[in-house]
Amino acid sequence: QVQLVESGGGLVQAGGSLRLYCTVSGGTVSSFRMAWFRQAPGNVREFVAGVTSSGLGTSYEDSVKGRFTISRDDAKNAVYLQMNSLEPADTAVYYCAASLNPYPTRTHPANFNYWGHGTQVTVSS
Repeated sequence: QVQLVESGGGLVQAGGSLRLYCTVSGGTVSSFRMAWFRQAPGNVREFVAGVTSSGLGTSYEDSVKGRFTISRDDAKNAVYLQMNSLEPADTAVYYCAASLNPYPTRTHPANFNYWGHGTQVTVSS
């Protein structure tokens, strides 16, 4: 059974940085298209960043381009999200997700098969 566990969230001031971690068990990270989503109170869950199963392709939601970087470590079977220049609008629960669907444009949450429980990121102004 595939399980995803996130860590690394916390409270940070605006302009600061955080690094989120997602460890995968029950499967190999290179078998999936991996992504990070976030959900703020009262909002829908939205795609933040993704990496293809080959590890060669990445994509980002427009508001995080140039600030966030998704990466993958096959040796550790993990995916990371480096978040810089954080803004209060980035406050949300961040979820790691894995998809068997290889198409990077399929960013709707329904296209993802496995989810972690989330980690809270709070950015104070």
